[in-house]
Amino acid sequence: MLCLNRAAFRLVLAACALAFLPLAPPAHASSGGAPFTIRDLVRVRRLSDPVVSPDGRFVAFAVRETDMHANRARTHLWLLDLSGPERQPRRLTLESTDDSSPHWGPDSRTIYFLSTRTGSSQVWRLRFDGGEATQVTSYPLDVGSLEVAPKEGAAGLRIAFSMGVFLDCRDLECTHSRLAAAAKGQPSGQLYDRLFVRHWDTWSDGTRSHLFTARIGADGTAAAPVDVMRGIDADVPSKPFGGDEDFDFSPDGRSIVFSARVAGRTEPWSTNFDLYEVPADASRAAVDLTTDNRAWDASPVFLANGDLAYLAQERPGFESDRFHIAIRDARTGATRSLTGNWDRSIGELGRTLDGRMLLAGVDEVGQHALYRVDPASGARRKLIAEGQVTGFSGGKDSVVVALASIGAPPDLYSVALGGDGAPEARRRLTSVNAALLGDRAMSRFEQFSFAGWHGQKVYGYVVWPHGFDPSRRYPIAFIIHGGPQSSMSNEWSYRWNPEVFAGAGYGVVFIDFHGSPGYGQAFTDSVSGDWGGKPLIDLQKGLAAAIARYPWLDGQRACALGASFGGFMINWIAGRWPARFRCLVDHDGVFDQRGMYYSTEELWFPEWEFGGPYYAVPQNYERFNPVDYVRAWRTPMLVIHGGRDYRVPLAQGLGTFTALQRRGIESRFLYFPDESHWVQKPADSIEWYDVVLGWLREHLKG
Repeated sequence: MLCLNRAAFRLVLAACALAFLPLAPPAHASSGGAPFTIRDLVRVRRLSDPVVSPDGRFVAFAVRETDMHANRARTHLWLLDLSGPERQPRRLTLESTDDSSPHWGPDSRTIYFLSTRTGSSQVWRLRFDGGEATQVTSYPLDVGSLEVAPKEGAAGLRIAFSMGVFLDCRDLECTHSRLAAAAKGQPSGQLYDRLFVRHWDTWSDGTRSHLFTARIGADGTAAAPVDVMRGIDADVPSKPFGGDEDFDFSPDGRSIVFSARVAGRTEPWSTNFDLYEVPADASRAAVDLTTDNRAWDASPVFLANGDLAYLAQERPGFESDRFHIAIRDARTGATRSLTGNWDRSIGELGRTLDGRMLLAGVDEVGQHALYRVDPASGARRKLIAEGQVTGFSGGKDSVVVALASIGAPPDLYSVALGGDGAPEARRRLTSVNAALLGDRAMSRFEQFSFAGWHGQKVYGYVVWPHGFDPSRRYPIAFIIHGGPQSSMSNEWSYRWNPEVFAGAGYGVVFIDFHGSPGYGQAFTDSVSGDWGGKPLIDLQKGLAAAIARYPWLDGQRACALGASFGGFMINWIAGRWPARFRCLVDHDGVFDQRGMYYSTEELWFPEWEFGGPYYAVPQNYERFNPVDYVRAWRTPMLVIHGGRDYRVPLAQGLGTFTALQRRGIESRFLYFPDESHWVQKPADSIEWYDVVLGWLREHLKG
């Protein structure tokens, strides 16, 4: 996956079969009020990581806030008492600190978390019996993802966490000293003998992220850590986006199961993650539990009876294969597929508070839903049907859910375990952005479907412009998602946010073309080997369908924008649909498939998509290579690229801009030296939107 993602116009209009699924606007939407802007977006509080206490009374969660003066964000921990409907959340940690990843101790009165308040990321804890937070670990290396054992054993409570170490070092100080010497940069050369040399936005320094455990003493501090992965050449959590979902303690706290890829020199073209079980004290070496499956095994979750649930794929090398739930029997070791007959891919896996039921986050027809799944029978009950579930944690008789939509950033809701997915079954728990969004008019949005490639049903969304007047016609921001196996659905985005474009006066249209998840695995599979085929037809027909259904959309004033695969599609449109749009915006898009293959990092992605390495099947790559159609380019294009984007390296953006300039086509190049595949710094995000919206304004005048 490149990103964690138009045929005769009148004939298309005549052929479109439309069905419409209206969605209720967010609770804070209003007919009046100020438009939502990029300066609002960067100030939105980002709620995440809800976790219910073992006794079910409290939920702790993280809230990220932007410090505009420092051009950075800080994360704080909050607490909400669930025992009464009128309870209000309260901040647990100091405003000046950066604290994240809350985890409960088994007593339900102690929260362990990560903090950088001493300059290094370490484990801290906060007890409810009074006093300030105290430091638990004081290791010479930064501590990463964290878990806390569910029970305290005879030797005390254990925590599990990750640290980056050199595999040949016998202790942490060895790694610390070697990294400190390398930081001095004399000499500065770095010698590699295998890939990855760089990944996502970081050059390899030779360390591996290993999983450690440590006992907590009576004084509340951690003992010397134990590497439960000693000798294993792999990263836990997986890089670049893995987290604490990659490992789990057994119910008795005596063992840990983790997901890891032991691939050696084949790592950049392998998706073979296995599950390993190891005693929490590392008294024995880790044992591979899923060696028979050469595809991805992930997200281990122990049930109360000791059975292990996890997510598994079936096709090696395909990162977007369907994840189904598998169950490993604690007594016999036998494994069975629980959801193998369900044509949906599970995104996130969790359990209810009592450990008897599973919880699953699932992309489904333009939503990211939440299901309760019976681990014995596989029976499913939909708890959240609409919107985007961004996090969840099981309570006593309910689930606490972080829920968002196109028109609202995440807030916490409670939904009964016996719920039916209806919006009225939810109880809202927080409104963390009430002060910011209270006088903003968030735009209405609606899902629609149409007959796409070969007449198959395809879905999209339309977002109304701010201050909508039905007597007017509005220019179109046509946003193309990345992936391609990702979705631009009923979700909140901190980067490509439809509400910001709507707030600037544009009608926003986006399409979940062939390749998007949530519509069955065959639909997702269909894009592989056909990048410029089905998706382009869906985009053509989808735009035509939207214009036919919503007469206030001005089809003569449209600009197409996309990033990653969406950026590829912008370059593809420039050569294969060159007369449709007044302007284009390409962010970190593929320009030359050959150069892309030989400079990107995760090779499993292009090798699956095009059927092998470039040198083996060059014709497959060249079939959809934008560089071959530069002679047809004519549309003004804004090109944007990050200097630390190693997924789609900088040369792709420079090549696009060079082609435009040499052809004499109006074009600009916006370069962010310190950004990666995404633009994340607040000031850079503001500049990004100011330049992009200025480009649209310049070309979509009435």
